[in-house]
Amino acid sequence: MAEEFPAIASPLHLGPEGRGATLKNRIVFSPTTFGLPHDAYVRRIAGIARGGCAMVVIGDVPVRRHERASLFSRKGAAEYRDLVEAIHAGGALAAAQLHESDSDFKALIPYVPGVLMKKISMMELRHILNEKAKELVTNMPARKVRAITQAFGPAAVRARELGFDVMQIHGDRMVGSFSSALMSGRDDEYGGSPERRARFAVEAVRAVREAVPEMVIDYKLAVRQENPRYGQAGVLLEELPVFVPLLEEAGVSSFSVALANHGSLEDTIPPRKHPFFGEEGCFLRYADEVRKLTKLPVSGVGSLGTPAFVEEQIASGRIDFALMSRQLLADPEWPNKVLGGHADEARRCVRCNKDCLGGMQRHEGTHCIFDKKSGAAD
Repeated sequence: MAEEFPAIASPLHLGPEGRGATLKNRIVFSPTTFGLPHDAYVRRIAGIARGGCAMVVIGDVPVRRHERASLFSRKGAAEYRDLVEAIHAGGALAAAQLHESDSDFKALIPYVPGVLMKKISMMELRHILNEKAKELVTNMPARKVRAITQAFGPAAVRARELGFDVMQIHGDRMVGSFSSALMSGRDDEYGGSPERRARFAVEAVRAVREAVPEMVIDYKLAVRQENPRYGQAGVLLEELPVFVPLLEEAGVSSFSVALANHGSLEDTIPPRKHPFFGEEGCFLRYADEVRKLTKLPVSGVGSLGTPAFVEEQIASGRIDFALMSRQLLADPEWPNKVLGGHADEARRCVRCNKDCLGGMQRHEGTHCIFDKKSGAAD
């Protein structure tokens, strides 16, 4: 029963008393790219919500009107409503991960012939895309930068209208690239010192806080490290004492801490045999550093899945809630089983990356090797 895992089972309120949102337990499905047709995507999200997690975060919700899957288009709005309704029907809260891409796909046009002739591999193309992101961020006019940060506010209002309960700001991608001295070569008010590199993120948070003052703002804090280097966007570990207080002052309600992107996908989604991130809870070391700097709730991610281990991390106060993706792909019913006295029946993610990361890279959709057995192979 839930008594066996009281920390996981306990509710958690995010935001000020009388406002905000309450998680019914401490398990949250983290943003995941599925690459599936809409109806199949909704079915997968519905199954995860029914499995007992407290909240489902819908990833990469674009803040600007002209983007694909826009909150403001008729088609985009209908699709987000479908997702929110499916999540609520399953008994979970729905969070919108407000997002701005730094991918400059137009800059890749000259490389298309090389890809078609197989002279440029997809891995090489990803590296080129990362380099083009640096150019995009470095050269963007300040007026356009301000227009993007301010777009987070109307996007939050629209997401609330569509039924989302929580806003998460995606602190990776463009936000993370502006935050990073590796990805931004700017020397204006948005670049240079850590304080100036934090400005993009701070403006985005403030725009959301002013637009939806009553709502929870979770901030996905993307962290990078040196020696050895992992991650290129995001905040250097040594810069966290600058970024965390500025983000908290701007209006953040909680932090979800993860490894920064723009490196190898097998670093941010590490397999079991990863040379540096092989252990369960592999990214919690970054949450530890954030925990030292704030009293706000902090969540962690990184190959979490053993019930006793997750319970210990929450009970000890190391993290306040646990983010899971691959584990809930392997067994959406993990929360129900763990809190219902059947933890021994919970299927564990084996971190093989064959059909989750592998399926995404093969453009076949994100799946799990267990899908065929569970009938969730959409």
